[in-house]
Amino acid sequence: MIELQTVSKRYGFKHALNGVTLALPKGKIIGLVGENGSGKTTVLKLMAGLLSPNAGVVALDGKTITRRVAAKIAYMPDTDLFYPYFTVGQLFEFYDSQFEDFQLKKAKEIADFLKVSLDVKISTLSKGNRGRVKIAVTLGREVDYYLLDEPFSGLDPMVREDISKGLIRFTDTERQTVLMSTHEIKEVEPLLDELIVLKEGRILAHKEIDEIRDVYGMDATSWLVSLFRA
Repeated sequence: MIELQTVSKRYGFKHALNGVTLALPKGKIIGLVGENGSGKTTVLKLMAGLLSPNAGVVALDGKTITRRVAAKIAYMPDTDLFYPYFTVGQLFEFYDSQFEDFQLKKAKEIADFLKVSLDVKISTLSKGNRGRVKIAVTLGREVDYYLLDEPFSGLDPMVREDISKGLIRFTDTERQTVLMSTHEIKEVEPLLDELIVLKEGRILAHKEIDEIRDVYGMDATSWLVSLFRA
């Protein structure tokens, strides 16, 4: 389990997170939502061991997350150009050399499923196909947690649909957890088990999707609108 216990993070005088506490169990697909600047990317980077909190604890299975511990967590940044001078195949080989948990065969299978050629240089791909490559190389790692920063941002509906299908097909929903920050709530809601809402660096809500539908009688998008208007 990944846990944040009263975590705060600031950049200079700007507070990105203020006393955030949450826990991510295994076997869930969770959406992380909020307005721009609400702290979503900071949460993901703290979990990935790329940042350290100014206060509080970020832990994986009871151990404080550092870069070493975070080797067990796959993080996909929102960066668009991603090792642009590699071919897709070379990118897979690079990951295979860097991560013991990387499964080259699985990554190639995902690339084939997403219709991405291994021989093409990444810098020549369309944005949609670069998005497919990022998903393939991230899910090619065999880990308990996948942290995805805006995986659908700027992509057309067909690419989003392919990536959604890839997430379902190539993750084990019994033991692996996917946490994704996203603005595309309507499109990803069918994938989600839970929704975490951030506002101004604090947790505004953390609900199961079924609870939102059954208790509030709304879809996730309508519920979010009502939550921010309250």
